[in-house]
Amino acid sequence: MKSQSYKNHIRYYPPHHFVYYPIIMTLLAFSIYFSCTTEDSLIWIFISAVFVVLFCLAFMLRQHYALTLQNRIVRLELRYRYFSITGKRLEEFEHQLNDDQLFALRFVPDDELPLLTQRALNENLSGKEIKKAIQHWKGDYERV
Repeated sequence: MKSQSYKNHIRYYPPHHFVYYPIIMTLLAFSIYFSCTTEDSLIWIFISAVFVVLFCLAFMLRQHYALTLQNRIVRLELRYRYFSITGKRLEEFEHQLNDDQLFALRFVPDDELPLLTQRALNENLSGKEIKKAIQHWKGDYERV
């Protein structure tokens, strides 16, 4: 697997991104076309609306379930790593960091974690700034 960095850390899920979504968008385009070019436009408008709903539901549900669970796991892993490295509990000041900052810290290697966490707190670094400040990227190859 390719070494992960800021430039390549986004991950795609091929069945959804490259199969389901293109098919549903193609069917939606055809149904919109037929709704404009046939005499049975009302039924084609209804079919188009069904495809829009299917697209939105598939996107929202897939993302919602996976990201909710992933966010919880990332928080727990970060708490464990921080405690293992420093002997201090992250929960004591975790509320001062927003989700974007916490999730960016998952890419920080153990030797940089205490310092970058402190910088994030003191300088209010954004998640993007945290990721760019990482000297030796710790890849997260198991995420959704």
